[in-house]
Amino acid sequence: MKKTILGFFIALGLINTSFAETFKIAALINGDIISTEDINDQINIFMLNSPIPYNEETKGMIERRVIAQTIEMRIKNQAAEKEGISISNDEIEVQLKNWAKKNNINLSTLSSKGISRKAISNNLKSELAWVKLIRKKYYQTANLTQKEIDETIADVTKDMGIKKYQVLEIFIKKENADDIETLVAKLREDPRFELYAARFSDAPSAANGGNLGWINSGKMMSALEMRLSSMKPGEISDATLIGDGYYILKLIDVFDPKKNPNFTPNQKEIKSLLENQKMEAISKKLLQDLKQKAIIEVKA
Repeated sequence: MKKTILGFFIALGLINTSFAETFKIAALINGDIISTEDINDQINIFMLNSPIPYNEETKGMIERRVIAQTIEMRIKNQAAEKEGISISNDEIEVQLKNWAKKNNINLSTLSSKGISRKAISNNLKSELAWVKLIRKKYYQTANLTQKEIDETIADVTKDMGIKKYQVLEIFIKKENADDIETLVAKLREDPRFELYAARFSDAPSAANGGNLGWINSGKMMSALEMRLSSMKPGEISDATLIGDGYYILKLIDVFDPKKNPNFTPNQKEIKSLLENQKMEAISKKLLQDLKQKAIIEVKA
C-alpha cells in the first residue's frame, strides 16, 4: 500500500523521487497518512518538558505513547473537520503564545530544539478544534437543570460525612506495560507525578495530570482501596493489575469527617462541575466511538 500511495503522489508531481526514497509511513488513519517525520516531530515536542530522558531504557515506552497520541490527535482532527469546525490563524497564534509562555520558551528558538513551529501549531489547532466540537455536542444534547444542581448540592453536603481519598492515577494498558516497573521507579524518584500522568497514562484523567480528586471510601475498586488504606500521603503505590491494565496511584491526602469541617458548595461551583462532567463524558464516549470505527494501520 505504501508503494501505491507514493507512486500516486510521484505521478501527480506532488513529491519528487528523492523525497519518496526517504519518506516512510508510520501509520494510516482512515486513509490519512502519519509519516515517520510526523512521529519524530511529536517525539521532540513530547520530550520538551519530559521528566525522563530519551534513551534505550525509555525509548520503547515513549515511542508507543507518542504514536498512540498522534493517532488519537489525527482521529480528533478528522472528526472536527467532518463537523465543519474551523480554527482561525489568529486563534492559533493566541494558543501558540500561551503555550510558549506556559513552557517558558522563546518561539524563535524552536528550531534549535528540533521542534517545528508548524507541528506545534497543528497540535494546538487539534486541541482547540476538539474542545469546540465537544462544546457543540454538549449544547446540542445536554440540558443542565436546576433540579440537577439542587440535588448535587444536597449530595455533596451529605457526602462530606464520608471518609475519602485525594488521589492521582496512572493507568497503563497491558500492551503498553513492558516498562511498568521502570515507570514506578521513576515516579518514586521524581515528584512530578502529574507530568508523567499527562505523558503516559491511558486513562481519561491524563488530561488533568491523573487527578481523580476526592474519592469516597467504598467507591473505588477494592484492590485499589486496599492499596490506599495502607499508604501515607505522598506515597506511590506498586503497579496493580486489574482487567486490561495496570494502575499506579499517588495518595495526596485523606479526608477524615471527624477532623475536617463540612462545607456547602455554591450553585456556581456545582454548575461548573456538572458542565465539566457532562463534557468530559461526551468527549470520552465520542473518542471511544471514533476509535472503534476508525481504520487504523500502524506501520512503524
